[in-house]
Amino acid sequence: MSIAYGCILVAALLPYVWVFIAKRGPGFDNHDPRAWLARQDNPRTRRANAAQLNAFEAFAPFAAAVLMAQAAGVDAALVATLSLVFVAMRVLHGIFYITDLHLLRSLSWTAGLACVLWLMVSAALRVAG
Repeated sequence: MSIAYGCILVAALLPYVWVFIAKRGPGFDNHDPRAWLARQDNPRTRRANAAQLNAFEAFAPFAAAVLMAQAAGVDAALVATLSLVFVAMRVLHGIFYITDLHLLRSLSWTAGLACVLWLMVSAALRVAG
């Protein structure tokens, strides 16, 4: 498996790490987990759930960017590097979200987005050029 494909796998699984943390609260109700999460007053639980939702939102553009870059023939080392940085930023994003370090969370989110955009632009330039 290439590094970039491995990163897609990790990014796909990452939301489940955050939701596992969110659902570890006392009295978790698996009969209606979404309603249970919506009723939670614990800020850590709410932030972990938000990290989960954000990780799902970030996954599709990242996966598309990696596949675009590889299909366009972007240098494999660049694709691998940007993929690893993206995953690292998304791990940090979740940690910063749960621990309420909002400025670091925003910086890691921005860095992850920059990786996605770099991959997409590299693919577009490679195809156009």
